[in-house]
Amino acid sequence: MRFQTPLVPARLIRRYKRFLADCTLEDGREVTAHCANPGSMMGLAEPGMRIWLEPNDDPKKKLKYGWRLVDHENGHFTGVDTSVPNKALRASLENGEIAELAAYKTVRTEVKYGQGSRIDFLLTQPGLPDAYVEVKSVTLSRQPGLAEFPDSVTARGTKHLGELAAMAAEGHRAIMLYLVQRTDCHRFALAADIDPAYATAFEAAKAQGVERLVFSTQISPDEVRVDVTVNSNVS
Repeated sequence: MRFQTPLVPARLIRRYKRFLADCTLEDGREVTAHCANPGSMMGLAEPGMRIWLEPNDDPKKKLKYGWRLVDHENGHFTGVDTSVPNKALRASLENGEIAELAAYKTVRTEVKYGQGSRIDFLLTQPGLPDAYVEVKSVTLSRQPGLAEFPDSVTARGTKHLGELAAMAAEGHRAIMLYLVQRTDCHRFALAADIDPAYATAFEAAKAQGVERLVFSTQISPDEVRVDVTVNSNVS
């Protein structure tokens, strides 16, 4: 997924109210950017961090910048926009690039299911069980090379696991897909110490037949791409 508008570098002043970030552009101007990430962003919102913003000229938007990346200034990036994984994955699914799901030719998004929820992707193909795919963006790293989810307690994520388990029990395929939006990680684990209820719900869902997929990404200020060749190791 290529960014629609060329990103511009900035320095983070502060992130607040979850969805707002004050930043300093390279020319010294201070701007407020929209932060499309409801999580804690542990380790990714320290003042002074180099970040990348996407400008926009949409008159309907109050904020003229969106925070897209953290630049770790060592050749690695983290994508902080939680809407990006679905955009990137949609192209990969429609192009049949994910081997585990390549047999499905029809890809629908945001389909209602469960108790007032919407599944990120519903894949269908005659002769195959429907595949319900829930996607989570993974950005937390507390140990070198290890990506973890979640970065804060997520009752919503726990609910999604229960609903996936129900789909599996009905005979459908149910897939929990974790997309690691960090280029400095090659392993993945659940952060059970942060949200024990989520970890317990995952094990219960797995016992019901819910599948787990974990993929890495290639990230630059130009684009975020799903690395379909790397199904990250699971700790």
